[in-house]
Amino acid sequence: MSAVREQLPEGRYGRSADERADRKLRIAGAVLGVLFVGVLGWFGWYYVVDSRISAEMIKFDVVSATEVQVHLEVRKDEGAKGVCTLRSRSEDGAEVARKDVRIDDAATRVDRVFSLRTTARATSAELMGCTAR
Repeated sequence: MSAVREQLPEGRYGRSADERADRKLRIAGAVLGVLFVGVLGWFGWYYVVDSRISAEMIKFDVVSATEVQVHLEVRKDEGAKGVCTLRSRSEDGAEVARKDVRIDDAATRVDRVFSLRTTARATSAELMGCTAR
């Protein structure tokens, strides 16, 4: 009895259609991967470089049942203006105050204390974030 071959002899007829398709898929995947990394890098660079204002909460002080004072240190480009959002919470985690404070000073470093009026006794305060205008 003779054996029946199910495959073509190796190397005789060039690459198969599957190998050509795999090569095209690898090239397309590599191109898309490079484009994705490039776009991701561009967005990251834009986010870091374009951030012209940043702030840090130094401390907060609960003055009374209806007031919290927040000490902020803001760093920004000279002449840049922005808005920082402050929030205060009660012991059960409920938000009792939220305030947007304007940073209009011309200096590159601003050190100020802001007062938040609360709807109940606050136990914490936090800086939500700052955006340049």
